[in-house]
Amino acid sequence: MSAGRTSSEVAGGPARHVPVLLSEALEHLAVASGGRYIDATFGAGGYSRAILEMGGSVLAIDRDSAAVEAGARLVAESGGRLTLVEGRFSDLDAFARSAGFAPADGVVLDVGVSSKQLDDAARGFSFRLDGPLDMRMGQTGPDAATIVNRATAKELAAIIRVFGEERQAGRIARAVLRARAEAPITRTAGLAEIVARAVGPAGASRIHPATRTFQALRIFINRELEELALALAAAEAVLAEGGRLVVVAFHSLEDRIVKRFLQQRCREAQVSRHQPSASAAPPTFTLLTRRAVQPGAAEIAANPRARSARLRAAVRTGAHARAIDFRAVGVPQLIGVSGPEAFQ
Repeated sequence: MSAGRTSSEVAGGPARHVPVLLSEALEHLAVASGGRYIDATFGAGGYSRAILEMGGSVLAIDRDSAAVEAGARLVAESGGRLTLVEGRFSDLDAFARSAGFAPADGVVLDVGVSSKQLDDAARGFSFRLDGPLDMRMGQTGPDAATIVNRATAKELAAIIRVFGEERQAGRIARAVLRARAEAPITRTAGLAEIVARAVGPAGASRIHPATRTFQALRIFINRELEELALALAAAEAVLAEGGRLVVVAFHSLEDRIVKRFLQQRCREAQVSRHQPSASAAPPTFTLLTRRAVQPGAAEIAANPRARSARLRAAVRTGAHARAIDFRAVGVPQLIGVSGPEAFQ
């Protein structure tokens, strides 16, 4: 998420962006002067800047062209030690090889939507700011308005239930279809109002009634959970023996994938019953964090968006990387719903 102090903090700007769990991430990354590190979620450049200040060289990746453009000043200030590319972090291994960062000494991922994206009404990520119903991290593919206005009630309910963990997904989906029958839903405030009426008051949970619906649409549109699983496998493929993987996740679906991936990679791969003579694949990682690291009270007080952050870290062994299995690492499967591209 890279939740910062204010919406005005951008890479290379006068105010420095401070990512969630920054000191803990750097501690587990064990940055060494002259080392090669991959900041796979550049955002406003907080991790990249900190690694540069500790003497490391950085390959930074972001699928948001606005973030890449904003980071140009930090690239210029880095003395050639920062390479910033636009793209998906699932391709980090290919970017690393192309840029000469393979094998890498460390990979850090700060997963999810950034504060800068949330605080920009024009990007359409937030129900608290009225803007176009977009939610795309990149500038390609269908936006949220396309999904909301074209998906069937069954498809919408599945997306909201699975990716938003919303119990009232069916009611919300039916309310959306009734509303769009009168006029297309094109604004974040309009969708938030529809959901709020369908769900009712926030109650004891204190979260906005539209929180889970907006999360679900964003995850679906950007294929965030598949991207995360692929990025973890890409990090495994590119890390040197002894290299560090550090991941900060912000909700249960993300953290579950990271936890399961590391649990699997930190033990021998099971031998298939169809190949009883095959040798078990050795572990590819050793855990650094037995339990997820969480922000302290002071950080949460300074930055309420940090409260849900969970950090997990591991060290790469010398074993060969393995293929990724979406189901095994807990990437949810949507039944009867095609990918976002099918709605274009």
